[in-house]
Amino acid sequence: MARGERPLDAGDGPLLGFAADLRRLRQGAGGPTYRVLSQRTHYSIATLSSAAAGRNLPTLAVTLAYVRACDGDVAEWERTWHTVAARLAAADDTGPDRDAERSDARGDANPPYAGLAAFQPEDADRFFGRERLTEEMLDRLSRQRFVAVFGASGSGKSSLLRAGLLPRLRVDGVPRDGTTRHEPGERTVVLLTPGPHPLEECAIRLSVLARTAPGQVHTDLLADPRNLHRFVRQILTGRPEGAEIVLVIDQFEETFTLCRSPEERTGFIAALIAAVRAPNSRCRVVLGTRADFYAHCTRHADMVEALTDAQIMIGPMTGEELRRAVVRPAVRAGCTVEGALVATLVTQAHDRPGVLPLLSHALLETWRRRRGNALTLAGFQATGGMEGALARTAETFYASLTPRQQRIARQIFLRLTALGEGTQDTKRRLPRGELDQQVAEVDTILERAAKARLLTLDRDQVEIAHEALIRCWPRLHGWLAEDREGLRTQRRLTEAAEVWESLGRDPGALYRGVSLATARDLTDPGSHPHGAVLTAREREFLDAGLAAEHAETLRDRSRTRRLRHLIALLAVLALAATFAAGFALRAQQQITRQRDTILSRNVTAEALVLRHARPALATQLLLAAYRLAPTPDARDGLLSTVNTPLTGHTDIVTAVSYSRDGRLLAVGAADGTVRLWNMTDPRRPAGFRAFDRSDRLASVSFSPDGRTLATGGYDHKARLWDVSDPARPVLRATLSGHTDAVFSVAFGPDGRTLATGSYDHTVRLWNVAGPTAPTPTAPTPTAPTPTAPTPLATLTGHTDNVKAVAFSGDGRLLASGGDDRTVRLWDIRRPRRPVVLSVLRGHRDYVTSVAFSPDGRTLVSGSDDRTVRLWNITERRRPAALPVLAGHSDVVISVAFSGDGRLLASGSYDRSARLWDTGDVRHPALRAVLTGHNAAINAVTFAPGGRNVVTGGDDRTARLWQTDPGRAVTEACATSAPAIRRSQWARYFPGLDYRPPCEGVSSK
Repeated sequence: MARGERPLDAGDGPLLGFAADLRRLRQGAGGPTYRVLSQRTHYSIATLSSAAAGRNLPTLAVTLAYVRACDGDVAEWERTWHTVAARLAAADDTGPDRDAERSDARGDANPPYAGLAAFQPEDADRFFGRERLTEEMLDRLSRQRFVAVFGASGSGKSSLLRAGLLPRLRVDGVPRDGTTRHEPGERTVVLLTPGPHPLEECAIRLSVLARTAPGQVHTDLLADPRNLHRFVRQILTGRPEGAEIVLVIDQFEETFTLCRSPEERTGFIAALIAAVRAPNSRCRVVLGTRADFYAHCTRHADMVEALTDAQIMIGPMTGEELRRAVVRPAVRAGCTVEGALVATLVTQAHDRPGVLPLLSHALLETWRRRRGNALTLAGFQATGGMEGALARTAETFYASLTPRQQRIARQIFLRLTALGEGTQDTKRRLPRGELDQQVAEVDTILERAAKARLLTLDRDQVEIAHEALIRCWPRLHGWLAEDREGLRTQRRLTEAAEVWESLGRDPGALYRGVSLATARDLTDPGSHPHGAVLTAREREFLDAGLAAEHAETLRDRSRTRRLRHLIALLAVLALAATFAAGFALRAQQQITRQRDTILSRNVTAEALVLRHARPALATQLLLAAYRLAPTPDARDGLLSTVNTPLTGHTDIVTAVSYSRDGRLLAVGAADGTVRLWNMTDPRRPAGFRAFDRSDRLASVSFSPDGRTLATGGYDHKARLWDVSDPARPVLRATLSGHTDAVFSVAFGPDGRTLATGSYDHTVRLWNVAGPTAPTPTAPTPTAPTPTAPTPLATLTGHTDNVKAVAFSGDGRLLASGGDDRTVRLWDIRRPRRPVVLSVLRGHRDYVTSVAFSPDGRTLVSGSDDRTVRLWNITERRRPAALPVLAGHSDVVISVAFSGDGRLLASGSYDRSARLWDTGDVRHPALRAVLTGHNAAINAVTFAPGGRNVVTGGDDRTARLWQTDPGRAVTEACATSAPAIRRSQWARYFPGLDYRPPCEGVSSK
């Protein structure tokens, strides 16, 4: 019989709490013995039992192995481990070895490791491990004028450029050809980071060389990007013929994250390309860019051409390179590195592209805890390890602040972070002027953070030392996740205040309406629990906007009084003469309509601001505004507010699909799961347990009979699920054959054919008449049973990713759209020998979605170019373009027709879905704009009958919307309570009789 587990010691510290949670996890998994857990994890019984003993914090590897063996949430436990490690580190920092951690007190002012900060040119003598890449860059730069370095955040791009490339350029020179090198001094190296105004930054740096005012240089670059080439030649006038300027642009991704002007961004890129392409060019350009911004670079045609043979990819260091990076700086400083420590660091850092800042910081902290001149494994473990060292340093810094300073530090680090839009959050460089509140304390906090090497101070600018801090400090990660929409609002306020200041505080640049109300909510603790700390300029901007709004309100009241007097005068004149009475009556009606329209619009704007904080009141206001005057704003506001959210996913919702009978809705997400919903009562959807759990899902589609669901994802496969019993879906087949992500799936109308579109540039057709087994990618001696899915054909012709496939209602046609900006129309009456009928061109960017109208005469396509295009396909081989639907301000990612073809829905990254009236496809009209998602919309679909439309978005939710305002009123009155109170009515509808919008709801 197994011996019982020893009870935990008394107490409530983080270590005991962590151990207790591990024990509860094991009990929840059925209480497996430690012998069973050992067999599952390949860790010893003693190691696993010690992990839950509460004496020491287990390593991250042991913790995650324990969690996996008990079927726990690995991601959640990894965050918990980091949090506990940081709390223990902060509590530990006042211990007896604190003095050992502060090497400066021992007279060691020049540590051999850089920590989070990037290596600088003066650090070249302690920069090791990237010698091979440095030589490759020099070789490439000797043969071509444009080189772009791509690597993940934390892969060492900045250090490679600054401490690897720059010193070699200044010593060795840049070869003019394969055999001759310049003499030292005949080329000038200019290092810059783009910042929010890249052309201005370039002008400032070059004007120093030319000894001229940067303002004129900036103006010339804005006027014509080719002036950069001319200015370089002007600087080099009088120097030897071979003299050149080498522009090294670090953190080129700031061109996309910080530069808000598309014109300046495009001009900066055009200037760089023109400077290196000119026949008499005397300029070379080196870019350092984060790899996740590669797609942003490809949006510029000139950049795509320049990148064709100019790319250098920075991957993880090899084992030998890691050893050099660890050992050589220590040896140079007269220290030794314990062999066990080297082995541990190399093992933990191997094949991890973004680990270098964590490695450098852990080495710096280990060096501070060295024993004599030896860096030891024990010292490394005392720092908290690779992941824990950075969090420990940050928590130690945070714990050293007073509560007031901690609140200010929170605002500082939030302002120093740029929120990602489809990418990871990045650091943001900003002037100290944006941190002008409580100046003395701000300076103290900045200096202490810089001393802890968490921030970098450069003259009048400040930035986070490295983006690894954003990823690895749980507290900062929590701040960023807490109120991202509030942070975006504050960032927009900062930018608007800067514009207002630059225009001489022009009243026309002030916030008004919804923008002003949203900004005012930043300082409301009820809407934002921590509240935003505004700078003096931001507060002045907001106060000026509020003052202007108040003045405008007074003017509106004055106009209302004048209107009332006019109505009274007309009424008196009406008693004098019949004609005058008729005229007065018409004037009164017109004035009343104008008043009602203005009041309806104003109330709608205020209701939209309130719909998150006070949804019941917002709904009542929208109902009353719509009844008063059914303006487009009131209609859109009502339809947007009356929606049903479907939640449960832990990542962005990527796909939605309705069964033909309307009973089931499938929602797929990037967390790799599908969730089915019982939609028998659309007001009360009932969700079933999520299933699939494969790689990121991209698409879902029901078969016509609703018994089978197809899914496609980034693991290159499509899957067929038997959902006859929605509570227990069963995997029936896995379709393999694609060599890249399966981005779209669609069933033919007979349910026997499935189409899959993939990033491998192909469309595949499958016979899925009776899915029971996986399909081989090629015929084999052991052929599948007659009921197994079988490949019918592979459709080629697209030259880039295929993102959309759709069948016509009669099953004779298939449409496909892709990143080659085309839509292809295929004849699939003989599915084993499909024929391309026509190629539809017109989109100016990627085609993301396609759909047929129910009568098969019209095809619709959505695109990254922000438009929706309609095509008349009555003549299959000569489709005719119909009107282009514009209005979206970002990528159109999904389109869908209603069952009767009279409505078209389009979903966009601009966070809205638009409904279009397509009763006459030659004259389509906007029917409604639906807003409510907090992030990009990825998918739209109609419920059978067209009464509802469903959307899915980046905010991890799907939403069910009404398409008809009349039904929206009925639903809102059935679900919204209590009714608007008299005091509220008097505030929002002054001068109108109290009329609650819904009958049967009592007013208090």
